[in-house]
Amino acid sequence: MADLHELTALELWQELQTGRVSPRELAAHYLDRIERLNPRLGAFVTVTRDAALRRADEVAESVPKTAPLWGLPSGDKDLWQRAGVPTGFGSRAMAGFVPEESDEIVEQLDAAGAISLGKTNAPEFGLPAYTESLAAPPARNPWNPDLGAGGSSGGAAVAVASGMLPFAPGSDGGGSVRIPAAACGLVGLKPSRGLVPAGSGIPSLAGLVVDGPLARTVADAALLLDGMIAKRSDGTIDHHYTLRAPYDDDGPFLGTAVRGEGRFQLGVMTTSAWDGAYDITIAPEALDAVAKAAELLDTMGHGLEDTALEPDDTYAPAFRTIWQAGAARIPAEGEVLDLLEPLTAWLVERGRALSARELGEALATLTAYERSFIQQLSSFDAVLTPAMALTPRPIGWYDQEDGERNFEQQVQYTPFTSMLNVTGLPAIVLPVSVTEEGVPMGVQLIGRPGGERTLLSLATQLERRIRWQERRPPIW
Repeated sequence: MADLHELTALELWQELQTGRVSPRELAAHYLDRIERLNPRLGAFVTVTRDAALRRADEVAESVPKTAPLWGLPSGDKDLWQRAGVPTGFGSRAMAGFVPEESDEIVEQLDAAGAISLGKTNAPEFGLPAYTESLAAPPARNPWNPDLGAGGSSGGAAVAVASGMLPFAPGSDGGGSVRIPAAACGLVGLKPSRGLVPAGSGIPSLAGLVVDGPLARTVADAALLLDGMIAKRSDGTIDHHYTLRAPYDDDGPFLGTAVRGEGRFQLGVMTTSAWDGAYDITIAPEALDAVAKAAELLDTMGHGLEDTALEPDDTYAPAFRTIWQAGAARIPAEGEVLDLLEPLTAWLVERGRALSARELGEALATLTAYERSFIQQLSSFDAVLTPAMALTPRPIGWYDQEDGERNFEQQVQYTPFTSMLNVTGLPAIVLPVSVTEEGVPMGVQLIGRPGGERTLLSLATQLERRIRWQERRPPIW
């Protein structure tokens, strides 16, 4: 039998169900791998070995095997609170903080039978698109440790790509699942706003932040998504709000991902919401990835048509305002402000200087953009774009002092992600190619509202042709 970390999450789940491996044995295997690899890669900021092994025994004894993630190792992003475990939010300002209560997404993963092995690395308060804080070592790309892993779910991506976890949950407020998935050669799914009850986006400013899975395979991503969605009553998701994503009650998403069926009408697009505000240059490697995916989809019988977004000069300033306003809520006052990193301090200062009128106008602008964006792409079942405009960025590439320059750099690397948080649409990143330097390059598929099944079907069809799950980084 192959080493346990060589197996997919779905294969591991099958091993657990048959009893060929126990939750404790599986957790111990991954914990040993973390001990060996994490010092070089910075995937975890806290490893909870003893608690994880106790939890594994508890799962074996007390959690029904029907739980969707029964016995599978996972990790908590360090922006999520778990009672009794240090939660640093990637910031020196939160050093020593140990919460007394757990966040709902953490409780949901526990209820689904997952076993947390610790806290995965995240940048300060999840604000940047890279995971290089002053509070912890940087999250390094397993394909080339001189490169960054992206962010803000950078530690989660590193853990999965290097085989320290079979899959991992993340959160995505401007691309924070998809960016590290693209950098590290993974499947990263941002669900529709309102789909995942514990990470729906509805409580966050402008509805941006949703929780989603990172995995090596499409089926593994779907398996984790099912576990994150929460318990169902007679097939109905237990939503907390009136607003929710369209949902067809067609059973678990895993079944859709395994079948990979359907023919669809697809758009192919290289424009973004940022084109009118910044100089966006798409690297040849990114264009090659799109061309490869388009050619394969065409040979499979899908209809493809080039499309482009209408020029827009309202999106960029409105999104900047929301990004700054979100930072204004960071719990830092007085001397604690001096512990914040320069980018965060700049955002906090700008955010707290905004007026209610400016915030209201920005929210209205983004709501109008959402409606326009959905209408513009309404004739397509899904739209293909580059995942990132550039190849994965080197550690230290982002300006750490000039907030304006830093924001520009993030936009230039990730112009295709934040517009899906604003519009609430689902999107999946897929690792379709590898550059001559041996680092992954991905594409993104954008779905209709509630269009996760279409995205999973298309992703599985591409995965069957490309077999990206068989690639391994050198450190593996």
